[in-house]
Amino acid sequence: MEKIKLMIAENDEDENLFMVEGFLSTGLYEVIGNALSGEELLQQLERPDQPKPDLIITDQNMQGKTGFDVIRTLKANPKFSSIPIIVLSTASTRAMIDKFKELGGYAYMVKPDTFTEYDRLAHSLYHQLVAEWSGGEL
Repeated sequence: MEKIKLMIAENDEDENLFMVEGFLSTGLYEVIGNALSGEELLQQLERPDQPKPDLIITDQNMQGKTGFDVIRTLKANPKFSSIPIIVLSTASTRAMIDKFKELGGYAYMVKPDTFTEYDRLAHSLYHQLVAEWSGGEL
């Protein structure tokens, strides 16, 4: 089983830490980039030594570049346009979800209620991705 190479952008330092720990604890992901802003994520992606991720997870509500801004920027760049982007947010209004889909995002998910639930979210997401990407096996 191959690990999913993941980059994360989450501006809340505590939530960022718990998110990274939750995904790593599953043994299913390799976190190859971790940013505290949309700008930082985009800068990391452009570094020549940065491996290309299989998946990007970004918070929606960040100062500066929001999750939607990250999607717009990456979908406009042929080098990164094929990378699936998931937005995690505390808000899930129909307007936000529709805008997300319009921009070409992969999935819009509501953040877990507690930090300790990120491992459950990571497991569930992994199995969904494996089923969609390769018919059951990465």
